[in-house]
Amino acid sequence: MAAFISVPLKKTSEVDLVKPLSKFIQNTYPSGEEQAEYCRAVDELNKLRKSAVGRPLDKHESSLETVMRYYDQLCSVEPKFPFSEGQLCLTFTWKDAFDKGSLFGGSVKLGLPSLGYEKTCVLFNIGALASQIASEQNLDNDEALKAASRYYQLASGAFSHIKDTVLSSLSRDPTVDISPDTMGTLSIIMLAQAQEVFFLKATRDKMKDAVIAKLANQAADFYGDALKQCQYKDALPKEVFPVLAAKHCMMQAHAEYHQSVLAKQQKKFGEEIGRLQHAADMVKTVASRYDEYVSVKDLSDKVNRALTAAKKDNDFIYHDRVPDLKDLDPIGKAPLVKPTPISVPLSQKYSDLFEKMVPLAVQQSMSLYNQRKAELINGTIARMRDATTLCNGVLASLNLPAAIEDVSGDSVPQSILQKSKAVIEQGGIQTIDQLIRDLPELLLRNKEILEASLKFLDEEEATDNDLKSKFKERWQRTPSIELYKPLRSEGANLRNVLDKAISADAIVKDRYQSQREAIAILCKGEADLNASIPSANPAKTMQGSEVVLTLKSLLAHLDEVKKEREQLENDIKSVNCDMTTKFLTALAQDGAINEEALSVTELDRIYGGYTDRVQKNLTKQEELVGQIQVAHQEFSKMKQSNSEANLREEVLKKLAAGHDSYIELVANLREGTKFYNDLTEVLLKFQGKCSDIVFARKTERDELLKDLQQSIAREPSAPSMPTVPSYQNAAPPSTAPASGGPSSTPTPAPRTVYTNKQPPPRPPPPAVPTSAPVPASAAQNMNLALSGATAPAPAQPLTGTIPSQAQGPPFPTYPGYTGYYGMPMPVGYNPYMYGQTMPPYLYQPQAGQAPYPTQPSGFPQPPFYPPQQ
Repeated sequence: MAAFISVPLKKTSEVDLVKPLSKFIQNTYPSGEEQAEYCRAVDELNKLRKSAVGRPLDKHESSLETVMRYYDQLCSVEPKFPFSEGQLCLTFTWKDAFDKGSLFGGSVKLGLPSLGYEKTCVLFNIGALASQIASEQNLDNDEALKAASRYYQLASGAFSHIKDTVLSSLSRDPTVDISPDTMGTLSIIMLAQAQEVFFLKATRDKMKDAVIAKLANQAADFYGDALKQCQYKDALPKEVFPVLAAKHCMMQAHAEYHQSVLAKQQKKFGEEIGRLQHAADMVKTVASRYDEYVSVKDLSDKVNRALTAAKKDNDFIYHDRVPDLKDLDPIGKAPLVKPTPISVPLSQKYSDLFEKMVPLAVQQSMSLYNQRKAELINGTIARMRDATTLCNGVLASLNLPAAIEDVSGDSVPQSILQKSKAVIEQGGIQTIDQLIRDLPELLLRNKEILEASLKFLDEEEATDNDLKSKFKERWQRTPSIELYKPLRSEGANLRNVLDKAISADAIVKDRYQSQREAIAILCKGEADLNASIPSANPAKTMQGSEVVLTLKSLLAHLDEVKKEREQLENDIKSVNCDMTTKFLTALAQDGAINEEALSVTELDRIYGGYTDRVQKNLTKQEELVGQIQVAHQEFSKMKQSNSEANLREEVLKKLAAGHDSYIELVANLREGTKFYNDLTEVLLKFQGKCSDIVFARKTERDELLKDLQQSIAREPSAPSMPTVPSYQNAAPPSTAPASGGPSSTPTPAPRTVYTNKQPPPRPPPPAVPTSAPVPASAAQNMNLALSGATAPAPAQPLTGTIPSQAQGPPFPTYPGYTGYYGMPMPVGYNPYMYGQTMPPYLYQPQAGQAPYPTQPSGFPQPPFYPPQQ
């Protein structure tokens, strides 16, 4: 039986989860035990990733449990953290499981800032590891058979789940190993192997042949489907196709064999022989084509024995007609396996590390709810403060209550003294001056943070554009200009906020300049304050009049209305309602949150009563102010009209207005200071987001550049090689025969013509004595001829002159020494060269050149020994 197919694990690069997730938690949740608990959970998640995908795994259930726990945690954190390129940008890089790389680069890999990509790759490893564990099972016992079938079905379910979800989880085309086509093929292969395990168990349990035949036929059908899917694709290793083809034939052979046993039991001896013949043909096909991958000896022996016996019995006893294969009834199918559905949690030991953290959808809904709540509260409080400002403005214009208190004409009214005391207690004019001096520094700090944040984006976007223009379609990642749109929009909003703040600061400064003189007077002591107010005739006669009593009563009621508004403001600010539970319930019931409907309903329930009370308060104030204006007109008619009294009243009005302006200016400036400080935190978070995404993009850019360099290095320099010239394809030169054969001269270059010349007749060899020694060079040449080596052809046509010495390297000459000349080569000692072209080691004089000069007399000449006859 062939070995089972298992899938290799994908490998990943290390990713630091601690820093970005902890930073998000610190920016999102207030400091305290809750934040610390979430940060500890992030550390545990990072350790779990290293254990699950950062190290080699044993083919054991405990390793599979670790990977499944990590997958469960990913599913848990996915709705609780904003994993995206524009927010929490984490790039996960995984290598293709089936790509072995090349000489010039590593394996094909893909890095994406997507948690869905991480989940897909981890689920792939779950299926791959399950297939490996199943393939390692000892199939000699029932427990191992059950475990193998269970793991193969788990692997099939994992691959099937990836096939259905991978394209929706990724923003780019996946690597080939996790493409839908590959995943569909692997899912069917795992299902076929699980079915085969059931066939093996049924065979071992000696179940009915009809059942076994159906199990085998179903397994053959699964293998056939897998074979069709990968027949024209090269995504899987090349060893997979022959194994699938072999198993398809083998399982068909098993099915036919067991169905033949059933036919024999039913006394259909012709059908028995037909099915056994078909099974034998299948086995022969496997043995002839795929014997390198599978062994079918046992199955072949079993089928052939049964076929021989069946033919013998039929020939001598039954004489039943053997039907054609197409006339046989089809064997039924019994599918006992199916892909295990992927439902979280996969692990039996799973515990959610972030159980107390609410999902991101709830966080977003809470953020929108808090925004609606803030708008409602701020709008209500603004209405009440505007009413107070209007009321104070009306009273100041009427010089109330100072007008009805100023009876002596030369002392400071009690209300003015109280206003002066309130101004002095808050620091007087120095407080406003200091607050105004601080604003530009706070504004400048915020502008610098915003500009630095946007500069990060500008520089990275410029780099991305340069690389895009350089590599064009090779640069396949989300353009920075599109990715940064949310951040650009947020930056534009922050800039608008700063611009509005600058305008508001200018308005506050102008108002302060218009009231500065009155505020400065209020900051003086009582004596200096009295001196600053003009004197007037006393109006004691009006003190007990009815109109004065009416004005005092109305002013007292108005004070009560203002105090009621202050209490309403405090009550509205103190109201708190946690909408988390309501949003969680809605998410659990409906799978989504209708934030607007829930928020509006809840805000109306909580703040509806306060809104009604505020409206009644404002209406009551409006009525009192109208009555006060009417009573003041009667009071003005009763007062004696003189210039001193009018001047004094104008000053008192200014002082009252100055007090009101001072209180409002201090409040505005302090709110402005708090606003700038709070805005600094917002801008720092914005700067952190920009910095994080730019760093993540830089990391991704470096990975892409590395991959591009490797890809470019692997590419050929030209689409096709140039055509090889004909002369480069010429056969290598060989030694020419003595007569009528082609010349051994090398093929000349194009456009060059040489004339082949026949060598002159060979002269007879000289006679050499029997005892003559064989020179070393002659012995070497003889060995060369005996060994069959072909010497290179001479560069010039041969002549009949035999030189007196061999040609050698150009040795140097010295005074008194004409140079070294080698010993003459005796031709007679090479009997194989007669009738052949002259060997290249003999000197060949050039055309028109005299023979080589004889050796000088001073050098001894060795004797020539002719061969014996």
